[in-house]
This record gives sequence, structure tokens and C-alpha cells, in this order.
Amino acid sequence: MNQRDLEGISALVTGASSGIGRAAAEELGRHGAEVVVHGRDAARGSAVADTITAEGGNARFVAADLSCPDQLGDLVDQADTVDVLVNNAGFSWFGPTAELDVATFDRLFAANVRAPYFLVGALAPKMAARGSGSIVSIGSMAGQIGLAGGAAYGATKAALASMTGPGQPSSVPSGSGSMPSLPGRC
Repeated sequence: MNQRDLEGISALVTGASSGIGRAAAEELGRHGAEVVVHGRDAARGSAVADTITAEGGNARFVAADLSCPDQLGDLVDQADTVDVLVNNAGFSWFGPTAELDVATFDRLFAANVRAPYFLVGALAPKMAARGSGSIVSIGSMAGQIGLAGGAAYGATKAALASMTGPGQPSSVPSGSGSMPSLPGRC
């Protein structure tokens, strides 16, 4: 079944070169959205955009390392105006707290918290000006419950959840919606 109910809608999906992000990007494309596929790996990201295009959709790949503020700004510029933002990009680290170095800790928070925060800050006002838009932030059970060796990763996902949703009116444009999604949780 080829439902094109998102024709005329543009979507930015971060971390779209694999996993949940890829599935979201491909589904948005099947429904007719113009998809900006984001990732760090050009070959994998281009393959996702090519898959969407081969299925009759419209997609393009934009590379950016979201832990780098300059590249985050470039992504915003290249994405331009979007109707849907899916904050999916991120990474995890599990292990004993004493073994987590400062650089990895900082990269976790830069990619998993800072990047979504500033993407919303850059794109939500444009949604508000148009009077519509949707922001979905992919969370994790790790942000809701403690997982062995996952204190830092869980903290990033808890932070993401705390800044997403209807309880955060400063991040939600008028006429739009913002919601967390917690994979693996019923």
C-alpha cells in the first residue's frame, strides 16, 4: 500500500543511516515526505536516500557530526525549513563509571543532548511562524530506569526526555507538537 499522506511535508531525521532513524526516514519517504537523511557516514546515508528515491520518494543526504557545533549549524542551514524534526542521532557507552573518560562523556552529552536542544532551537521558531510542525525525540528506557554501566548514557536520555514534550512550552512551537518516543517500552 502506497499512502502519500505526507506530500508537501519536509522532514529532517538525524541518525538516519541505520536502525530506528533509517526506518523512520524510509517510512516518512513512503508516505510522501521530502526527507533530509542525516548521518556521519556518506555511503550509508546516501544508500538510505537512494532507497527512498528508488521507492518513489524524495530524499537527500546531509553529513554532519552533531557533536561539532559548526557542523550542527551547517545541518540546520542545509535542512532549511522542515515540518518534522526527528531527533534520533546519538550513541551509547556502557561500562564502569571509573572507566568513562571525560572526552567520551562530553561527546555523549554533545550528541545526545546538546544537538537536539539546538536543533529544536533553530527549527522550532520556523515551525511556529508557519503555525505547524512536529518534533519527535527518540528516547530510551535507559533514561527512565537505571541500567548497569549506563549511568552517563541514561543521564543523556533522561535530559532529552525532560526537554521534550508538552510540559516544555518554550521548546514547542504554537500549532505544533513535540513528543518523546521510548523504544522498547510499552
